[in-house]
Amino acid sequence: MRDDTSTLPIPADANGPPALIRRRDNGLLYYQFQDLSPFPELVHGIFGRLGGVSPAPFASLNVSLSVGDERTRVVTNRARLCQTLDVDAQAIVMGQLVHGTRATVVLERHRGLGAVNMDGLPATDILVTDRPGVPLLMTFADCVPLILYDPVRRVIGLAHGGWRGTLLGVARSAVRAMQEAFGCRPGHLIAAIGPAVGPCCYQVGQDVRLLAQESFPNDCEVFIPQADGSWHLDLWQATRHWLTLAGVQHIAAADWCTACHTHEFFSHRGENGRTGRFGVVLALQECGP
Repeated sequence: MRDDTSTLPIPADANGPPALIRRRDNGLLYYQFQDLSPFPELVHGIFGRLGGVSPAPFASLNVSLSVGDERTRVVTNRARLCQTLDVDAQAIVMGQLVHGTRATVVLERHRGLGAVNMDGLPATDILVTDRPGVPLLMTFADCVPLILYDPVRRVIGLAHGGWRGTLLGVARSAVRAMQEAFGCRPGHLIAAIGPAVGPCCYQVGQDVRLLAQESFPNDCEVFIPQADGSWHLDLWQATRHWLTLAGVQHIAAADWCTACHTHEFFSHRGENGRTGRFGVVLALQECGP
């Protein structure tokens, strides 16, 4: 990572950002987790919507090809993310997100799948790898970004949690994938829950509550009743629930609502479905200590 990255103060209106370090580099604003900063072999960045080349409604750092933005702009934006973190844009690996719990182990032969096109690893919302120099990229606009790192075995995991995947346990599936593929111990893992739509803004229907009844018998743990009789879903707490159930003890969370902060993040809900996707990059250095 570059040495000239400057740390900037967190905005006063941020919702629970002490877990994050705010940085500006290469004309981009992005965030890193305090709890992951002690590991020089680990590269990560949660990029907002600022500093790209896309016009409205994708203004401006949209990194998704699935929302109607022009391909050349998206590729340029992805390259800016990678340049900022000093990772190889041609080596990026992405998954075709389906809001599920399927995990894929990323190998050397997967390098570049999804770098400049929509072809990524099929039907996967979890990517795990121990391969240095194979950066993982996922896109978000309210769904939960989950970063996992095992500093003992040097294994990384990146997961995408929409409401369905979150309630079905995508976080636990990610932990299990790291256990099964690399022998990781949950107690060694550091989990970091990135910005996503918060319980303040995420109203859901009865169908969502019914889906969660088996996993959350006391559904008030993750469903918050409102005065008008509706219910709001707490994706952050649901993610914590599954991580704790999987045996993860070290959990950091941004607790930062994307729908409340559309000046910095894309939000599908906050922008009525017409918006871009921000990127989260996770990688291991090719030459770590």
